[in-house]
Amino acid sequence: MYRMIAFYSVVYLVFLSWSTADAFLVGGPVNTTSGTVRGKASSLRPDVSEYLGIPSLASDCPCNRIPMRQAALGGPVGEKITRALSQEDSILDEDCLTINVWSKPQQGEKKKAVLFWIYGGGFAIGSASSPVYDGSILADENDVVVVSFNYRLNIFGFSGAPGQPWNVGLLDQRLALEWTRDNIARFGGDPARITVFGQSAGGLSTDFMAYSYPDDPIAHALIAHSGVASSSLSIAPKKSDLQKTWYNVSSGLGCGGAEAGEQTVACMRSKSQDELLAAIEPLTTGGMVGGFTPVGDGQVIPKDIAGAGDAGNFARIPFMTGNTDNESGFFLITALAYTNLTAEQVAAIPMNLIRPLGNILTLAGFTCPAAEAAGYRLAHRVPAWRYRYYGGNYSNTYIVPVGSAYHTSELLPLFGTAPTVTGVKDTWYEAEAAAYMRNAWATFAKNPATGLSSEFRWPKFKPLTRSEVQLSLDKQTEATFIFNEETDVFCPILKFYAGIFADIMRIFSRLGDGDNALGGDLLGILKNPLQNGNTLRDALDRLSALASGF
Repeated sequence: MYRMIAFYSVVYLVFLSWSTADAFLVGGPVNTTSGTVRGKASSLRPDVSEYLGIPSLASDCPCNRIPMRQAALGGPVGEKITRALSQEDSILDEDCLTINVWSKPQQGEKKKAVLFWIYGGGFAIGSASSPVYDGSILADENDVVVVSFNYRLNIFGFSGAPGQPWNVGLLDQRLALEWTRDNIARFGGDPARITVFGQSAGGLSTDFMAYSYPDDPIAHALIAHSGVASSSLSIAPKKSDLQKTWYNVSSGLGCGGAEAGEQTVACMRSKSQDELLAAIEPLTTGGMVGGFTPVGDGQVIPKDIAGAGDAGNFARIPFMTGNTDNESGFFLITALAYTNLTAEQVAAIPMNLIRPLGNILTLAGFTCPAAEAAGYRLAHRVPAWRYRYYGGNYSNTYIVPVGSAYHTSELLPLFGTAPTVTGVKDTWYEAEAAAYMRNAWATFAKNPATGLSSEFRWPKFKPLTRSEVQLSLDKQTEATFIFNEETDVFCPILKFYAGIFADIMRIFSRLGDGDNALGGDLLGILKNPLQNGNTLRDALDRLSALASGF
């Protein structure tokens, strides 16, 4: 009898060890609310399990299969980067609301902090399957679980169609976050330590989550790259603007305009995917905000972000935000990609015109909104940090003629994917600076309230102190610190020019079209716009007047 009990005990223990070990196998099966999923070893880091394309919920829309033109601009490295970010060659399944997970559960903490990634693309283009966003290296080096996902974009996510719900692309993001909360423990993650991080439209989305779900954000911390909820490129001014765009497209497809009202919806649904995509392509401008965007509906997004920020009506969880030193460079390249200019012609564009315009655009669209978002947190005693990324002139992130501190440039070092995307290896100082940045992001995810202060000596955001964190400045491999006012000095003036971002984008497009007369006009405006407040006000007034004539 005792032998029989001992025999079955051994069998049970062996079975238990097998079933437990199975969960720690690379790519081993994981039971989720979407069913059992199997992964595989990552091609970048074979000790990391990657689970790609997990269905989170069904969708009958083509989501992100949006055509994207790219000219051969930016030099050999720049062309590869813009192609990877645009996802021009990707073909996604129509059931596109899927989730990707990278994990290394066989080592480190039993419950790992989670980094939940939201990609950008102006709410117009983008995909979680971009090679730029491979989470393997982050997961391997920093003992975290990385999650990414697809959400509906453009007319499919933010249609403004009459009688239809608003901001469904943002609701997709919430559903993906809920799925992560409910399932991530099975991948070795800690559902109580999810940090949402996103860039550009993903940064806006990250900050939106704080305002949309102030009492139940799910996340325990947020990192908003190059975009916050109060940014001038965030949302349509009002619902009527978005509906006007819907009716413009529906009219073009023979479904009628405003006079047809809700009848346009059934007609548009009868159109083929190719017809819809062809109709919206002119509105899709390569990473800039397109014609279909989130709108302040008072439900998913407050109608008055600034008022909500001042009142503290947001989730009071640790917050980090920042931007690159030359955000405008990417917008220039993508605007020119929609022209017939050659790479040689682009390189010949006079930078004495572009740099001052770009400096104003970076301030208006990114630097000043980041300062405002951090200020809301400071006013309500929420821990906040602020960074600025300088790009280090790395050879595998450099785009001609704008350098390596453009919009999106920090993502290649952050994910460690620059060598994979460009075929150019990291220099030693880039490798060290990138590893430092990844470690900082992971440290924030693990302990957002004090981790950066205690382990990295990063000061919390506070005006009139050296609390702005400089990353990848020249060949430096760790952070340095400057006064926030060194980058924010003109922000009070720019608050009164809410439309200047769109004005400068129109000017970029006209320059790309070869408007020589415009170049002459700009020379008179942009001699030294950031010399002082008066010269900036004069330049902004004249730029707005110039753009209004287009």
